[in-house]
Amino acid sequence: MILPTCDPFCLSRVGAPSKPPVRCEESSIDEILIARLREAWRTNHRITRFVLDKTSDEGLLCTLSKKGGRNVARQFAHLHDIRLAHLEKRATDLAEGLPKFASKDTPSRGDLEGALTASAERVEEFLVGSLERKPKRTGFKKGIFTTLSYFVAHEAHHRGSILLTLKECGHNLESADRMAIWGWDQM
Repeated sequence: MILPTCDPFCLSRVGAPSKPPVRCEESSIDEILIARLREAWRTNHRITRFVLDKTSDEGLLCTLSKKGGRNVARQFAHLHDIRLAHLEKRATDLAEGLPKFASKDTPSRGDLEGALTASAERVEEFLVGSLERKPKRTGFKKGIFTTLSYFVAHEAHHRGSILLTLKECGHNLESADRMAIWGWDQM
């Protein structure tokens, strides 16, 4: 099915910021849905990486826990580990080769950057494969968009926790950076 130019589902920009938009008049509904799914996940990941990139080295060590709970670096590691856990359950081949962080260790910024980038790419492959009904790609029972929503909600929850921890510990992000995470069209 080829959609007309006036299709309300068309995006002005799909894919990574450097990629050209999907042209709706030349795309099937499946191509558009896949492009949108990719862009939604990539935007979520870019926001997670933006928060990590804007967090100081001292801020990565901050925690509000009095009982040995996660510091900021461990919260970022938790995001990666949850991605990994879902891949191990829902697309085992995509989990292969991804690192798992030890529960009490504080990973370095470089380790976090590498792991989050690698797991984001694998989750994207899983989400698209599930939408395309590829074998061994099972999302939540309610469908792939519920699965995507889970990942985004989980990561947004922890980004909020990270921002609160940084604020309370005196390592707040700049005001413009705190506002930028809400600019999904610009992210």
